[in-house]
Amino acid sequence: MQIKKYLAPTLKEATLQMKEELGNEAIILGSRAIESELKTGGKKMFEITIGYDPDKVTLRKVAEEPVKNFSKGSFAEEIAFLSDKVYANQNKERKRKPDNLQIGPEEKRTTKEFSIENDKKEIIDTLINREVQRQLISVIMNQLEEYEKFLHPSNIDNYVISGISSLIPTKNLELQKNNKTKVVSVVGPTGVGKTTCIAKLAIIAKLLHNLDVGLISVDTYRLGAIDQLRIFSEVSNIDMLIAYEPEEMPGLLNSFKNKDIVFIDTAGRSQKRNDQLVKTKKYLEDIKIDETFLALSSTSSTKNLFDTAEKFKVFNYGSFIFTKIDEGVSFGNILNVVTNFNVPVSFLSNGQVIPDDIISADSEFISKLIYTGKI
Repeated sequence: MQIKKYLAPTLKEATLQMKEELGNEAIILGSRAIESELKTGGKKMFEITIGYDPDKVTLRKVAEEPVKNFSKGSFAEEIAFLSDKVYANQNKERKRKPDNLQIGPEEKRTTKEFSIENDKKEIIDTLINREVQRQLISVIMNQLEEYEKFLHPSNIDNYVISGISSLIPTKNLELQKNNKTKVVSVVGPTGVGKTTCIAKLAIIAKLLHNLDVGLISVDTYRLGAIDQLRIFSEVSNIDMLIAYEPEEMPGLLNSFKNKDIVFIDTAGRSQKRNDQLVKTKKYLEDIKIDETFLALSSTSSTKNLFDTAEKFKVFNYGSFIFTKIDEGVSFGNILNVVTNFNVPVSFLSNGQVIPDDIISADSEFISKLIYTGKI
């Protein structure tokens, strides 16, 4: 399967473009409204992401502006474009005082020191407002003091962002063909978006990395959970199996022994219900798990995230996925959790569109997200 994207002023026009070029063989994987100054002159546009089998579809028309395949190269270019937009368009939250006034050396030195001290106070206030813990603010400010002689009102924000970045560990999910099946599970509380994250990762593994993917669901408790994943598996042509009892897991994995990677979707559980956590853990006890992600909502308070991360230690997770960053208003809680539990971040999920709305974790991106409060 290959991926193409169509951009038009309306969803109807984008769909018509797709049908004119690919006929009825294409499958719509997702849609979104976007606003891009570089691509559309600032106008609101609609983008649909479609999948098609090149062996079944003959392109009927070459668009005036070629649409990129969702290959490794174009994916990297898309991420680069989004990163450039995020970083280039971030406005300073604080106005800086000009330092080019015609004043004497001593007066100029005093003015600069005064400005930096004011900036430091504003930085502390900003970090408090972003809900960064006090002890971490102290660490960040101590880092600034080490570079005191290099600080200037025009660069101090960059030093703060670098300081935050140095505190955020990240970890990549290796997606490559191997001699054995890689097994990945996603655990977490109810409603954080585990199933959607798995769908995104499964599509990326299949389309970007050309892996043979399998899905196993053990979420037989939540109404509609099985149907949600089954519909996705049918649309994306990814094999799916269901485990109703823990003892079925070894046999299901054996059925997928020729797969490159298998994703396991677990049931959402409250961290306050230890009995439920233990019951879910039984599904994973008799099989070898290569990677376990704990999915956490970025909209939760630091206190709730700490409690969840602590109680879910029974799953021996190795990294975090932070979801709903498109709904969050402050992200200091991410820094608080990763530093207190010394666990890296692997992904950020920023919407429902499959597979677009997931970001491979980058410490600088996360630090800017924390410091500015903006995606």
